[in-house]
This record gives sequence, C-alpha cells and structure tokens, in this order.
Amino acid sequence: MPFARLACHAALLTSGALLLTGCGSGSSATDAKKAAVTLDNCGQAVRVETPPQRAVSLNQGTTEIMLSLGLADRMAGTATWTDPVMKGLDKENAKVERISDNNPSFERVLDAEPDFVAASFVSTLGKGGVATREQFEKLGAPTYVSPSDCAGKDNSGDGDGSRQQPLTMDAVYGEVHDLAKVFGVEERGKELVTSLKTRVEKATSGIDASDVTLLYWFANSESPYMAGCCGAPGAITRTLGARNVFDDTHDEWPQINWETVADRDPDVLVIGDLTRKSQTAESAEKKIEFLESDPVTKNMSAVKHKRYVLLSGQAMNPTIRTVEGVEQVAAGLREFGLAG
Repeated sequence: MPFARLACHAALLTSGALLLTGCGSGSSATDAKKAAVTLDNCGQAVRVETPPQRAVSLNQGTTEIMLSLGLADRMAGTATWTDPVMKGLDKENAKVERISDNNPSFERVLDAEPDFVAASFVSTLGKGGVATREQFEKLGAPTYVSPSDCAGKDNSGDGDGSRQQPLTMDAVYGEVHDLAKVFGVEERGKELVTSLKTRVEKATSGIDASDVTLLYWFANSESPYMAGCCGAPGAITRTLGARNVFDDTHDEWPQINWETVADRDPDVLVIGDLTRKSQTAESAEKKIEFLESDPVTKNMSAVKHKRYVLLSGQAMNPTIRTVEGVEQVAAGLREFGLAG
C-alpha cells in the first residue's frame, strides 16, 4: 500500500473517525525502475526499492547534504534548524517546505507523505524524538540516521552520548556516499566528497598547531556545554594538530562549570554562533558579552586577547559543515599568530 494511504489509514485508526477527505489513492511510480539499495545503517538494514521522490529530512545536517547533492526537487520537507542554511544553498533550500524549526510531530511529518526519512541524530528517530524508525518503516517509509552519530558512540544515556572511538571525517563522507546511493546520484556524491577533502587539505596546509589549546563552547552560559574529546570538534582539533583542553572526557557535550574552564585556560575559544533560542547565550554576541563580564572568565588568556573563533552550530556537529569548522579555526589560528 502506498505511504500516503498507509499514513491516512494510521490517522483513521488513531482518531476512530471515518474522514476520507485527503485520503485519495497514492500515485503509482512513474520514474524508471532502478535497482533496490540496501544499506547497513546504525545496526539496521535499510532497503530502498526506488530512489525517493518525497524525502523528509528531520535535521539540518542531513538537509544540507541533500541540498548539496541537488535533491531539492525530491524533498517534501525539512525540520530542526540551528543556523541559516549553508552559503550557496539558499535557492535550493527555498524550494523545500520547512515543516518545523524544531522537532515536528509525527503527524506533521506524515502529512508530508514521505517515502524516505533521514535524521542526523539517533535521538531524533528514537523514543522521545519525532518517532521511532520502526513507526515510519511500518508505514512504508525507510529511515536513515547519520552514521557519525552511532559509529563508536553510546547514545543510551540521558545526555548527548559519549564516544568510545574518535569521530573521523570518513564517517561524514560515508554519509554523503550513502545518501547519494539511495537517491541514485552516486557521481554527485563522489564529486561532493572530493570537494570537501580538497577544502580540508587547503585549509590545513602548512599549519603547525601542536602547542595550541582549544575550547569549544556550544551553548548555555549557566551550565555550559563544552566539547569533549571525540566528536566533531575533536575531528577539527586533530585535523589541525592542536589539543582540546577537555580531551580527557569522552562525553559528546559535557556540562562543565566555569571555574574548571578558567583553570584549563585555553589559548583559543571556539564559540557556537547559533540562531535558535532554546538555551541561554545562544549567539556568539551573547557568549562574548558573558565571557568579558563574568568575574571567573574575564581574566582567561583567550578572553583578554579576544582570541575567539565563531562557528555555526552545524560546523560543531558531525556534518559536511565540519569542513567549514576546519577552515574557520585554521584561519583564526593564522590570524592570532598561532599556526606555527
């Protein structure tokens, strides 16, 4: 049964009402048949019979990969944004309906009649998230979760998870290849990965940051979320040969008090510049205002010398924009005379 009919059927079962408006028969596939794709994704086998025509991306990270692959015309919706869309993708992004700035309801996603659902985080397609993978797949919509959020990572706790193995950019590149395969645009995927790798090589050429310490602050001034050793900030740091002052914790984003931060006294503060409004001090402006006025932080070396690098939230998550993070931190180190 086509997804639209299944979604409608599920709604009728839930409501107990016989409301047939909008519950017409699903259209038959008109695209040429292509070989089915099967992926091993975060411990689950995902089978996609034909390239999706109405994909929904539940996180900005997966959305920007799809847009970068030229798939806007095959997307039925996006959700959960922390930042403006990546530069160069404005026109493509405008073609796709944003069904929610944050996590949408399961019913709202069903309204988009998706034939494929992707997310950047295990929690988005888990209990307490939009819905479980099983709920979507029972209705005929295969699901996909970014491998960077599950490979070598434990998401069983209440926080943002912890990593037993450091994230590498290969996980991000693998996601690009996976999605390109699902949509039947493998060559575009190869071209995108080649471009990303070239940018990393260019950004890191000639840098020696072995004596430089970094701290990554994502959000919240009261109980700040700082990057642990092994997520996207760790990948940026290792690529540049620098050291994260909190590389002794494997938690993805531990909340650490300011006294401990000041004691570690990093050379450079990498600050999340977010546009969302769910935590305190989301924007870089608010973060810097706090750092320069708080009695505990204002005497830190990086604050005194204003050694700040501003990154989008997406650059601090495992996404294709982590490459943007490498470029911007590298540029900051050069500007501060810390690049060797």
